[in-house]
Amino acid sequence: MADKLFAVGDVVTVTTQPPYLKTADPMPMLRPPDLVTLGERGTILEQKLGGYWAVRFERGAFLIDGRYIDRVPS
Repeated sequence: MADKLFAVGDVVTVTTQPPYLKTADPMPMLRPPDLVTLGERGTILEQKLGGYWAVRFERGAFLIDGRYIDRVPS
């Protein structure tokens, strides 16, 4: 399965709840997955290695695997 491609500034939504969240800080920390709800919208900040994306949500910026998010049609 090919990695999903997003652009900086794309609005995305959480389609599947990840098992945990990792902060998008220089020194990432694991956080509980309930900080981001299913269906919540966020904005792509940057692409990271390994199919991860830094996404800004209401409660912070997190590294999210591309398989847990989809682009919101404009």
